[in-house]
Amino acid sequence: MHLRPATADDLDAIFDIYEDEVLNGVATFDTNRFSTEERRAWFDRHGSAAHPAIVLEDNGVVVGWASLSQFSTKQAYDRTAEVSVYVHKDHRGKGVGRRLLTELIQQGRNGGLGVLLARIAAEQVPSLGLHLALGFQHVGTMRRVGEKFGRVLDVELLDYQLDGEG
Repeated sequence: MHLRPATADDLDAIFDIYEDEVLNGVATFDTNRFSTEERRAWFDRHGSAAHPAIVLEDNGVVVGWASLSQFSTKQAYDRTAEVSVYVHKDHRGKGVGRRLLTELIQQGRNGGLGVLLARIAAEQVPSLGLHLALGFQHVGTMRRVGEKFGRVLDVELLDYQLDGEG
């Protein structure tokens, strides 16, 4: 498997993986597919050292992707980014997510960030386990904040302190 920065040519593969969760899962709380313009705008927001997008390929096929996104437009939050990790449904449980998240942590550190945040639906037990196993800490539970597929959902908030503070 080959890990590399995402390119504009990867957008179809990235959003094929993402939109499976939009339509069928709770790994994202988006409920509508992205237009071509929205896909391009997403990509354009992920070109800096602090906010990269990466893909993992297996034999030339993108099997997962990950990104660090701006947490808030308020400048005091510039040291913080939110992680996203998505794995194609046929490649889950094979170490793809671990490899992507490990790389995001390193890129966040290299990009000068201090904190990474993850918001994960409480029922996403494998994702929660992965983040905790790699050093994320549970901050709290945002109760009943999302609704998808007629279900009200809790979200777990986790953080990773890149700069060594507790």
